[in-house]
This record gives sequence, structure tokens and C-alpha cells, in this order.
Amino acid sequence: MTDDAVPNHLQVLSDSDCLEILARHKFGRLGFMAGEWTVILPVNYVFEEPTIVVRTGPGAKMDEIPLTMVAFEVDDADPAGAWGWSVLAQGPAFDISDSIDEYSDALRHLQVAPQAPGDKPNWLKITARCISGRRFGDVPPEPDQPEDDRRSAGVVRP
Repeated sequence: MTDDAVPNHLQVLSDSDCLEILARHKFGRLGFMAGEWTVILPVNYVFEEPTIVVRTGPGAKMDEIPLTMVAFEVDDADPAGAWGWSVLAQGPAFDISDSIDEYSDALRHLQVAPQAPGDKPNWLKITARCISGRRFGDVPPEPDQPEDDRRSAGVVRP
């Protein structure tokens, strides 16, 4: 039996698996520096390779993120610790709220649906220059439910 076949070993996800996971999910965590502190905030997003698009309101994200390098992660894990997975994307972030180029205009027409209350007039574009992923354990088979139902039940396939 190879290490890849042993469920409790850490497995590196392929580039294509990482891209597919980023495209399938809509909720992640955005990490950035705010002053001397690292901040990690939950965000809804859309992935259109190689770009992660986030809508947000005024505040720390808009004050600190544009023109900096950021980290973005999607992940899930079994509450009992039997399995888990994560995909990490890193790259520069840009405020495209008022950009007049065709690409930024197209990105602003994507269906990014923020769950947090409040007005979200700002758009961030993260260019994923480095993407990696890993998993461990036996990921459960995908049930016949929409992703939101699976997440609330604690069952999300990478």
C-alpha cells in the first residue's frame, strides 16, 4: 500500500483538483495584513481562473488589501477529525470597483452573492499566482444535496 492510499496521510492535491475546488465553492477566508496584524475574514467569492472576485463594503478589506499580496483559502473538515481538506491561493489583490477596462467590467458582472448584511459596492480581484491544496482521511461520498445543505450538515466534498 502506498502512502497515497493510506487515509490518514496528508495528500497533496493536483493543480486541476485545486482549480476545480475553487470553482465549485463560494465561501472562503481572505488573509491580509492590517497594520502589524494578520487578519483573516470570511468572504463569499466567485472563481474565474485565475481570478478570485469578492464584493465587500467599506472597511479593513478596502483600506488594507488593494495593491498588496494576500492569501485566500477554502477548506472543510470533519468535526471529529476523520478527514479534512484545504486549498490555498496566494497573489496580488486589486480594487476593481471603478476600473474601466473590459476585464474588470466583466468580473463585476459575475454573480458574487455576499451573505453578510449591508451594502457591498466594492469589488476586489485577487490574481491567484500560487495555488496549492491538501487533504487527509476518507472524504465522504458526495450526497445528493446542494452544497449549502451539505455544508450545514458538516459534509462537503473537496
